[in-house]
Amino acid sequence: MTTSTTMDTGKSYHKQATGAAFDTVQRHATDQDITLFAGCFCPFVQRVWVALEYLGIPYKVYEVDPYKKPQELLELSPKGLVPALRLDNYSPPRALNESTVILEYLEDLASMSTKRSLLPPLSDPYARALVRLQSDHVNRTLVPAFYRYLQAQDPDAQIAGGREFLDAIETLVGLFERAEREVGGTGLWKEGGELGLADVLVGPWLLRATNVLKHYRGLELPRGPKFDGWLNRLLEHPAFKRTCSTEELYLDSYERYAFNRPNTSQVANAINTGRGLP
Repeated sequence: MTTSTTMDTGKSYHKQATGAAFDTVQRHATDQDITLFAGCFCPFVQRVWVALEYLGIPYKVYEVDPYKKPQELLELSPKGLVPALRLDNYSPPRALNESTVILEYLEDLASMSTKRSLLPPLSDPYARALVRLQSDHVNRTLVPAFYRYLQAQDPDAQIAGGREFLDAIETLVGLFERAEREVGGTGLWKEGGELGLADVLVGPWLLRATNVLKHYRGLELPRGPKFDGWLNRLLEHPAFKRTCSTEELYLDSYERYAFNRPNTSQVANAINTGRGLP
C-alpha cells in the first residue's frame, strides 16, 4: 500500500459536468415534473442520476454550486446538500433530499410508470433482503472508509485507511458471493444480470477509487476474473457512463479532500470529527 507523494496545487472543485455527463445535462435541460439539483463531482448525486437514467424517469438536471448553497437549494434540502429533488407535479412544489431516500422514491415511482426496477422481483423477498444487506454495508462501512482513506495525512493513517477500504470491498464481494450461492446472484455481479441497487450505491465511489484514490493514494483495486468482470460491467453500463465526467474533473475537485483542507465539506468535517456522515 503506497502513500501520498503529490503536492497540494490549490486546485478548486468544478461547477459544471464534463465529458459524457455534460452531454447528459444538455439532454435534460427542459422542464420536467422532477428536477435533480446536482453537484457535478458529488458521488451521492451520481447515485440518483444513474438511477434516473436506468429507470427511465423523465427529469431535468440543474447544476448548482453545493458549497455556495443557493437559496433555491436550501428550500429543498435543509443542510444545503445535494442531491435534492424538486417535484413540480405538486402545487406548491414539494422536495426530497438524501440520496438513499430519493432512490427509494424513484424505485416506487418507476414501479407505477416505467416498470423498471433496481431490485429483485417482489416475488423473491429474500433476494431483495440480500440486496439491502449489500446496500447497508456500502452506506455504513465502505463510503466512510473511502473518505477516511482519502483525507488521512499521516503515512501510517493512509496505510490503515487503505486496508480499511480494501477490507470493505472484500466484505461487499463476500455479500455478492453469498447472494450468488443462495439466489443465483444479484445485480451486475451476476453475469448477464441487470443493474441493481447495490451497484448504483457503490459505483460512484469505485469510479473515484480508479482515479482519485489511485492518483492521490496509489491505490490498486483488487484483481480477479469475477471482480474485474463486475467492475467493468458497472463502469461501462450505459446508464452509469452517461453520468461520468472526465478524469480531470474528479482529480481537481478531490484535491481539497486529499490534502484535508479546512472546511472542505460537511462530509469531510464529519470524518475529521468522527461523526456520522451528514
